[in-house]
Amino acid sequence: MSAFERTRALIAAALVIVAVGNPAEARHRHHHRAAAPAAVAPSGDLAVLRARLPNGLRVIIVRNTLAPVVATSVNYLVGSDDTPAGFPGSAHALEHMMFRGSPGLSADQLANIGALMGGDFNANTRGSLTQYLYTVPAEDVDVALNIEALRMKGLDSTEAEWAKERGAIEQEVAQDQSAPGYKLYERLRSELFAGTPYEHDALGTRPSFEKTSGADLKAFHAKWYAPNNAILVLVGNVDPKATLAKIKTLFGAIPSRALPARAKFAFKPVKPAIFTIDSDYPNYTRVIAMRFPGLKSKDFPALEVLADVLSSRRFELYGLVAAGKALGTEFSLEPQEKASIAYAAVSYAPGADGNALEARVREILEKVARDGVPADLVEAAKLQERRSSELQKNSIADLASVWSDAVALYGLKSPDEDLKRIEKVTVEDVNRVAREYLKLDASISGLLLPKGSGKPVASSTPTGGMETINLGEAKPVPLPDWANAAMNRLDVPETTLAPVDTVLPNGLRLIVQPTKVSDTVNVYGHIRNRAETQMPPGKDGVNILLGSLFNFGTEKLDRLAFEKELDAIGAQERGGADFSLHVLAQDFDRGVELLAQHQLQPALPQEALTAILPQIAQSVESRNHTPGYLAQRAMVEALFAPDDPSRREATGATVIGLKRADVLAYYKTVFRPDMTTIVVIGNVTPEKAKEVIAKHFGAWTAEGPKPPVDLPVPPANKPAQVAVPDDSRVQDSVLLAQNLAPKRTDADYYALSLGNEVLGGGFYSTRLSIDLRKNAGLVYSVGSSLQSGRTRGNYFVQYACDPENVTKAAAIVVQNLKTMQEKPVPQEELDRVKAMVLRQLPLGEASVDDIARGFLDRTEYDLPLDEPTLAAKKYVATTAAEVQAAFAKWIRPNDLVRITQGPAPK
Repeated sequence: MSAFERTRALIAAALVIVAVGNPAEARHRHHHRAAAPAAVAPSGDLAVLRARLPNGLRVIIVRNTLAPVVATSVNYLVGSDDTPAGFPGSAHALEHMMFRGSPGLSADQLANIGALMGGDFNANTRGSLTQYLYTVPAEDVDVALNIEALRMKGLDSTEAEWAKERGAIEQEVAQDQSAPGYKLYERLRSELFAGTPYEHDALGTRPSFEKTSGADLKAFHAKWYAPNNAILVLVGNVDPKATLAKIKTLFGAIPSRALPARAKFAFKPVKPAIFTIDSDYPNYTRVIAMRFPGLKSKDFPALEVLADVLSSRRFELYGLVAAGKALGTEFSLEPQEKASIAYAAVSYAPGADGNALEARVREILEKVARDGVPADLVEAAKLQERRSSELQKNSIADLASVWSDAVALYGLKSPDEDLKRIEKVTVEDVNRVAREYLKLDASISGLLLPKGSGKPVASSTPTGGMETINLGEAKPVPLPDWANAAMNRLDVPETTLAPVDTVLPNGLRLIVQPTKVSDTVNVYGHIRNRAETQMPPGKDGVNILLGSLFNFGTEKLDRLAFEKELDAIGAQERGGADFSLHVLAQDFDRGVELLAQHQLQPALPQEALTAILPQIAQSVESRNHTPGYLAQRAMVEALFAPDDPSRREATGATVIGLKRADVLAYYKTVFRPDMTTIVVIGNVTPEKAKEVIAKHFGAWTAEGPKPPVDLPVPPANKPAQVAVPDDSRVQDSVLLAQNLAPKRTDADYYALSLGNEVLGGGFYSTRLSIDLRKNAGLVYSVGSSLQSGRTRGNYFVQYACDPENVTKAAAIVVQNLKTMQEKPVPQEELDRVKAMVLRQLPLGEASVDDIARGFLDRTEYDLPLDEPTLAAKKYVATTAAEVQAAFAKWIRPNDLVRITQGPAPK
């Protein structure tokens, strides 16, 4: 993918993904120019309208008709690069305070309005950019634009509000500082960019926030948050000209400002360094990082292609995985305007020779610098970029993000401009930049060192016997006139979907949803399965081994030949019990042919099993001693009886004893057409989709009766508390849980779900967030979830906080649950939650991926494909008394299991 399509750089391992990157950063210098005419004609692409208002605000409107949804992105061209000396988190703190109110819009009003529109809003701060994001039903676009116009005009930022928000943002700092991947990333920045604004990321520190005042943040807003320092990107199913007129009315009178001077950069030569960071991950990860040129370099397009080539599954780096020497490899390029971080990463299990593996990675990169890269991989990378350019149209929110990064970070006119630059890149260009910038003698080496965990410690203190805390209330708040219409609208939205649902003669279910927003076809498949019930006794872990062996091609095409065939059509494919294909429409037939070959005739070769088995077994055994796994295990053991299938556990011993015959037998049991659903969505007719799927999957047959995949109904769990030590964390991750009898199809599901939204479904406006974050500042975020399956369910509340606040926060949760049982939800609060749930219906259709996953989820639980619409009608009809009754019947606040991971809780 193009670098601005990567929202977070990842180092991938077979059993764990270690996030070491920050959102792709770049610094874009804004040059003030004379205002262009207030309205301009659409560009050559009639779906795009651009304008620059007289006050300097740049506007880009991209029409996308996938769903009646709009995504807005207000991009301020300022971030951590331009924060005051000694206050690295100022831009990030201001981002938080933008949700605490502006003149004419209080924090409570903003929270309630955000929930009313579906609760899909967010923000992020980077080096040169701060973004504010809304995804809303198209009929509510005026509401989102009103919010952003008021926030651009001014900020309240009182000392009292900042004091509350400071607690929450300090918990976010503690959360990231508890992540080994983040600590690794921060160390890389400090080594590669010492003495420059890139030396630190946008997060900030507790000491800097303690000396920051509300007035400081208000002043930062006044300096930088100006229309002539902002780009408004709007993507969705709108009339571009009418929308531009609304934007002029709301934003046109906001005055431009003279902008301060930008930060200066003076890079020093990189001094080679080696460092180690303790980790609670199961595997080792080594990173070799270099400083590359930034976005403004003429060499950057060639560097993008180089990174794609080095990440190819046909390149030698991934060959280390295929040879069983590593669990995962990655080469990533994280761009900023003046310089970038490029790094190779390799993950491996305990017992492997890490020094030898790093030496081999260095040899591979040195060979590239010396001899260049294969020409066919360069062409394959460029074809993949073309396919990605089409795929980005398949999500309204993602398309807004891609456009925002293209114009605000890259300084381009559009994402297509990057593709055009890449199309011009030659093999000679790639080899030249490899020679010039792959400087292994000026690299930084970092190691994430697994430390495991001490034994979990049980506590006899029942969760329900805590002190009493005075709770806040979700009080009714009068809304501005421009938001009242949304509050009063409780109509069930009409779905835009019309899936064609058929079953092939072999039992395979096919669901087809045509769309024409891009020239792609996307295939998603799911085989109903459950390893806990389908693995033979003593064969625990065979599912893990099968998943790893799926990477080794088919009976007709070995691993490299299969990947080459995918590259020839620019396809993105994944095999397994959950499988997928993304391909240009012209190559739909060939793509499905390869997918079917992979699913029905996987090679699962003995030589590959022999190579990878020791690392997989070591990794599983190491996983079993990590804090994260022990916390998950403690929860399962507290919720379910000893003979429950969910308590089965793979170990290094069970995995190392597996044979190819075990894998083949398990594959034959799981992979059956009569347990499979395939969703096809894209630029294809239902007739053509059925023809192609039947052609390549129609001969697939099943033998014997269907295997058991449902778990038994468990007895109600007892209260328990377990603390899992984790020395890598500075705060505790807390999970409160209970098992539930109601399954997904039970009548009480909808009342429980609606009540859960009251507690934890809409950020600031929910009861848990009001009490734990907004009023007390105890947590950065808190979420609750109702998980109901085919035979049983669970209820969870999850948060992270300082150890001394664990018990206090848990007491607030328990009291909130009891209040739901004792008092009906006030009608105004219930109506607000209903409005949010209703607006989530169109939001759930705003990306091809969401549409397909929704269909697959419904088939998994034997629900009708139009269940969201049916559910919306049930939500509208549900009363406060029914919500109260459902919570009183099923939720057991005094039986919660509390699992903590981190320092000893208090």
